[in-house]
Amino acid sequence: MLIFGHHLIESESFFRVESIVDIKNSPNGSVILIDSFKGNEDILKFCQENLIPYTIRVSSLKEAIFANALNAKYIIAPKKLLREIMKIAEHYLFDTKVLAKIEREDDIEEMARVGVDGVILNYES
Repeated sequence: MLIFGHHLIESESFFRVESIVDIKNSPNGSVILIDSFKGNEDILKFCQENLIPYTIRVSSLKEAIFANALNAKYIIAPKKLLREIMKIAEHYLFDTKVLAKIEREDDIEEMARVGVDGVILNYES
């Protein structure tokens, strides 16, 4: 399981963008974070065409399927959709990794049981 945001574990960092200009100003080695599909088609296309690793928040199974087809490195899905998305991701052998945002370290066990590829921990310290 991938774990992002824990103080003991080295991981890639995410850089939230709202435009292509933001991508061009992003730190080297960071993974672009796109908040949603809606209104960000130009950013998605730019990342795909330029082989830029990106993460996108999805709000439906359909968006998860599109994100995989658009070569997203990661998707962040709401907890209520994780089981459904993971079932489809396993069936179709998604290259895109499915992540869940969690609030506490104890939630890692639950997410492991669901079978998600990784978690983003809001670690405060």
